[in-house]
Order: sequence, then C-alpha cells, then structure tokens
Amino acid sequence: MIIFAGAAEPSGPGDFTSNQFSKSGICSNCHGSSFGEWAGSMHSLADSDFFYNAMLQEYGVAAEAQGLSPEFCSRCHTPIGVVSSEIPPLDGSHLSEVSKEGVQCDFCHVVAESEGIGNAPYILEPGSVKWGNREDAESPSHETEGHEFYDDSAYCGMCHNIYHPVNNLTLAATYTEWEESPYAENGVNCQACHMTPGIVKFEKNPGKAASSGPKREHVYTHHFVGANAFVTGEMGEGRHEKRAIEYLQNAAKLEVNASDSAEPDENVEVEVKITNVGAGHKIPTGVTEEREMWLELTVSDSEGKALYHSGALDSNGGIDPEATVYHTVFADADGKPTVKVWEAASIFSDNRIGPKESVIEKHSFIMPENASNPISTKAILHYRSASQVHIDELFGEGAYDVPVIDMATYPEEEEKSSTPGFGMLGAVVALSLGSVFRRIIQKD
Repeated sequence: MIIFAGAAEPSGPGDFTSNQFSKSGICSNCHGSSFGEWAGSMHSLADSDFFYNAMLQEYGVAAEAQGLSPEFCSRCHTPIGVVSSEIPPLDGSHLSEVSKEGVQCDFCHVVAESEGIGNAPYILEPGSVKWGNREDAESPSHETEGHEFYDDSAYCGMCHNIYHPVNNLTLAATYTEWEESPYAENGVNCQACHMTPGIVKFEKNPGKAASSGPKREHVYTHHFVGANAFVTGEMGEGRHEKRAIEYLQNAAKLEVNASDSAEPDENVEVEVKITNVGAGHKIPTGVTEEREMWLELTVSDSEGKALYHSGALDSNGGIDPEATVYHTVFADADGKPTVKVWEAASIFSDNRIGPKESVIEKHSFIMPENASNPISTKAILHYRSASQVHIDELFGEGAYDVPVIDMATYPEEEEKSSTPGFGMLGAVVALSLGSVFRRIIQKD
C-alpha cells in the first residue's frame, strides 16, 4: 500500500519554471527504447491531441464565465505548463517546447510523491535526481532514486480518476474501477497490462532499461496503450493505433443463444451475453460520456435475407436509437444530458460492464412467412472513441471519420494474431503471473 504524505501540498502554478525540466529527446540518448515507445503515444500527444484541444477551448470559455479553474484539464495534459504558470492561456500560446510534450519523461520521473488519487495531486522535485522503480539503478548522467510508488497503480490513479472541480462529481474513475476489481485483489496492477508487451495481460519484457545498464529480467514498456485508435490514427501514429485496436479486440467476448430454425409467425428470441474478459476496469472507461460501445445483431435466413437487424449506423454515423449504448451519460443542472463534463451535475445513467462481469441483451422478432430455414445469427460488439455527431459538431461535417472498431464477433472470426485476453483458464494463469510480477520487478 502507498501511504500518501499529509503535510506537503501538490505542486502548483509558479512552483517551478519550465527550464527546470529536460526535453524527452535528451533521455533518448540512454533510454532509446523507452523513448521510442513513448513517442507517438497518447501520453506524448496529451497536449497536442486535436480532440482534447477542441474541448479545452470550449472549457476555457465556460471557465472564464463561471470562475472555474483554468488549470483543471491541463494539470494532466500539460503538467509542466501548469507548474510553470504557462497555463493559462488555454490556447497554448505561452507554452514552452518542453511543456508541449504533454506527459513526458522528465515530468513522470521527478514525481516524488502524491497527495492522493484523482485530479493530479502530484508533488514534483525536478533536478538531478530521477525517480524510478529500482533501488539499484545507476546512471552516469543523473542521480537515481528508487520508489515503490512507481510499481503501484496509485501512480496512475493520480490522473486516471477525475472529479468535477466544483461539485466533486466523479467524471472518470478508471483507478477506482480497477481498485474494486478482481485484478486488484489478485495483485495485478495497471502497469502489468499497460506497461508490458502482453495484450491485456502481464508479459515479461527482458532487456536493458538504459543502454549502459545491466540486463534485466523485466523492463517496463512505455507505449501506455489504451483504446484510442482514433486520435493516434489521425495523427499518423500507426504503431499506437494498431496496439489500441489489439487491446480492444481482446477485452470482450460474445456468446449467443439463438435457435437455427423457426416456423412462420413464431416469436424468435435471441440472447447475447457480453463479458468483459480482458480489461481490469469497466468497458469502456475514461471519459466515458464520449465513448460508445454497442452491439450490432443481424439474423438472416438461408438465402441471406435479413430477418432482424439492430445496432446499425445511419448515413450520418448515428447509432440505431433502439440499440443499447454502453457508456456514461451525465446530466446538467437542468437534468438534460451533456457531453461537456464541466456542466455535469449528476450521472443520468451508467451501464458499463465491470471487470469479469457480463450483461445479457435480449432481442426478439416474428419469423416472416416467406423466410427459409436454417436461420443464422451474427453479433458484433462495436467501439468508437466518440460519437460521429459530436465530432461533426466540433470540427465540421467530413473533417474526421471516427473509426468503428469491432471488439468481438459471433461467430468468432479467424484466430487473432495478437496475444489473447483472459479466458477461463487464462484468467487464473494471468492473475497468478500478475501476483509474482511485483516480486520480479522489485527483485530485479
């Protein structure tokens, strides 16, 4: 367990200047692999992300009008810019080059401690000492300090829980979702899935943390992959886009219970079970007022004629209104749904699927007179980082096409080439590996 300090205050505006932090390119001289993995990741794009910036500008207008904290979003997206008082303004016009690097090397490795979970309560100590997870690390370029915090999910929890700056409503709770999951109970931390080569499971990464360092049994990777194939794809970061898709395609499983024949005018029932088999948090997670996960179901007769179809997109990219969309819906002070988190006053609904949990969707239709047996059922679980309608509102119609990722299909298509997620036996094995993961990295 990490015990948070009770006396210090989180680092804030004006505590430092940006020239006290090194650009990440300097780190690449010795940590080339880690730098190469980080470059193009959502951490490296945290400040330059076009979608984030569009929402940030809207937040800036509201913040000025309502007296909200101008640093609220930026504490996580450009932390050096905040502690260096280069934010505000929120248009980035005062940001130094190092601040534009988003969540970068020297920021992460000068976090000395944290004042808790959520809204970025980090305490920084920039300078010659770089912090990490190893006690025995040595460097010819800087001093090193080992801290167990770097092996703890609480490190990630600093930014991966978000609370409204005024009413304290939970806006995102990826850390809490993990903390309350079987993964946490079995010692599988965030790093085991998001900082190793395995797709949604721990996998050793033997090698060197630094070019001049000793061979290690396991070295953290720095891709920090999540589910964002939209921004990474649009910004030309194909490696990270590909890994995001792999994560999505190993997070869920579909099981279908349906008849393969029916008589005319018979009521045909179809049950689809959706299980979160690979994510240590709810699916979807993060800023889930934007995320969309939904089921598309098609039942066809022997001639391929559709007898029932649910979950299709219309010509504008809108989801079938009869389909269930798995996400969070916030309500403003008037009880109306909103995707602007600063307007959120309550949670209107939240139907997301927790780790190792399942939901069952029930569908039914009347068998047409002219349909021929046997009938076949196809189900696809789709994911989209944001609604096409909202992206069109922000950037104009046709500016961006939000990709729809097929997370799972029934019947299953050909075997995925990427590492499989947790299955029944796989869950036990992977969780056991996660339990020893801590001991491996501390020993090494």
